[in-house]
Amino acid sequence: MADAVPAPYAADRDPYATRDPYAAPAPASEPYGLPPGAAGVPVKAGPAEPLAQRLLPELRIGAATVLACLVLGVVMAGLWVWLAPKVPLVVDGNKILYGDPEGEQRAGADSVFVLIGLGMGVLTALGAFLFTRKRGGGIAVAVGLAVGGLLASVGAWGLGRWLGPSRDLVAQARRVGNGGHFRADIDLGAYGAVLAWPMAAMVLLLALSAAFGKREEDPPPYWVPGPPVAGAAVPPEDRREG
Repeated sequence: MADAVPAPYAADRDPYATRDPYAAPAPASEPYGLPPGAAGVPVKAGPAEPLAQRLLPELRIGAATVLACLVLGVVMAGLWVWLAPKVPLVVDGNKILYGDPEGEQRAGADSVFVLIGLGMGVLTALGAFLFTRKRGGGIAVAVGLAVGGLLASVGAWGLGRWLGPSRDLVAQARRVGNGGHFRADIDLGAYGAVLAWPMAAMVLLLALSAAFGKREEDPPPYWVPGPPVAGAAVPPEDRREG
């Protein structure tokens, strides 16, 4: 003998059955097609992925970004030595004098360093965004650009001082002799110039991510039902219409 069907569900399962107008209405399906009571059924979650395994791809991308910045830092040092104006000096007896007392070569060296840093920041931010656009960027890209840009700027500053003219002015003066001319070493007078690269990279990365970054689909409004699920209860009105 078949199990008896509760009264509220009898009319729903048999479209030709006579429905009692005074009977309690059948429970409607859930907004997203889940059968009644399914929300309370516990779902077994899969094994949790280890934290180190989840962080490994992010660490790789961050390390690659920092390494790329350091390589470009060497290029930046060479450009700075080549393009930065040098302070001319002249030997007068036992004194070393400025060849151009009113010159702005020191400030010019700072300006050239800042301009090169801005260009490197734009280059690295654009490259990092295009390289990681499909995966949606990530915090590793931003941290890698900030840390890598700062380290590369400091490295370019030190390497440029080493590649430029000697810092031993006395030795150079003895080498050229009395009345001779030589150039002073290049250096930064404004230490904040090393922040030009990371700041430019972060600002441009933020702008590119906001304008052209990967978008996540917005969830549907709570009043819009989702797709039906197999086994879900269908209201009798919908079945009569079908």
